[in-house]
Amino acid sequence: MLQLFQFIGRNRNFILFVLLEVFSFWLLVNNNNYWSVEYFNTANSLNARALEASNTLREYTGLRQVNAALAEENRRLHEQLIALQQQNPANAPTGYKADSAFATRYKFVTIAKVIDNSIHRADNYLTIDKGYADGVKVGMGVISSTGVVGKVKTCNKNFSVITSILHSQYMVSTKLIRSGENGNAEWVNNSLPSIIQLKDISRYKPVSKGDTAVTSDYNAVFPPGVPIGYVKSFKVAPDQAFFEIDLQLATDFSKVSYVYLVNNKLLDQQQSLQESLINKRK
Repeated sequence: MLQLFQFIGRNRNFILFVLLEVFSFWLLVNNNNYWSVEYFNTANSLNARALEASNTLREYTGLRQVNAALAEENRRLHEQLIALQQQNPANAPTGYKADSAFATRYKFVTIAKVIDNSIHRADNYLTIDKGYADGVKVGMGVISSTGVVGKVKTCNKNFSVITSILHSQYMVSTKLIRSGENGNAEWVNNSLPSIIQLKDISRYKPVSKGDTAVTSDYNAVFPPGVPIGYVKSFKVAPDQAFFEIDLQLATDFSKVSYVYLVNNKLLDQQQSLQESLINKRK
């Protein structure tokens, strides 16, 4: 307290000057209509700018929560849409009705953030911030908001490594929407991370530029109909039986930031049955 009084005593002249200035300004504003209007207009303008800056800052700091909420909403919508498509397939004959367990076999387990990603190697991988503590399991499919990303290769409690579709040993069963033809999408040109090749499409089948390639019904990891890419170009050599088709990937791997983990709840049953048949043939 003594130091406060000493400070006031040392600076009394300056403090008195400031008080007189404030009092003079108050008298000017209250006794002059022009300056009174100017003061209130200026004060309101400054308050409006301060509120605008505050709201902008609040909105910016809340973007993470907004993005997370949108990603969660997309997850639910994806799951509902796939269940509806499986219950009533567009190409099913009259009278076909899917078993409820089969129609709802794909579950969108969680949303994850990509924390590491390679795109220019022969074999590329992504790392995400979710592991088995969040329900992630080896073999799960991974998709983005735009299309196929890859498959879970390994995971621990809090992290998982994804085998990217940009991997020399990874293939995805694929269908062309317009022609309905099935083939396999495989990345064989590691110099172009935006292009993937579609193989095993007969040269005698119709193929058109711009056609959409999606996951086929023969894919056990991904739900049918997930975009893979779009036909960018195609050609066929005289001595070949199949087209050479380049697909422009639906997912931009240089910008992918959030992904969805998809689990086929009936995959173990399907694989077990198929393996038992293979063993009997042996």
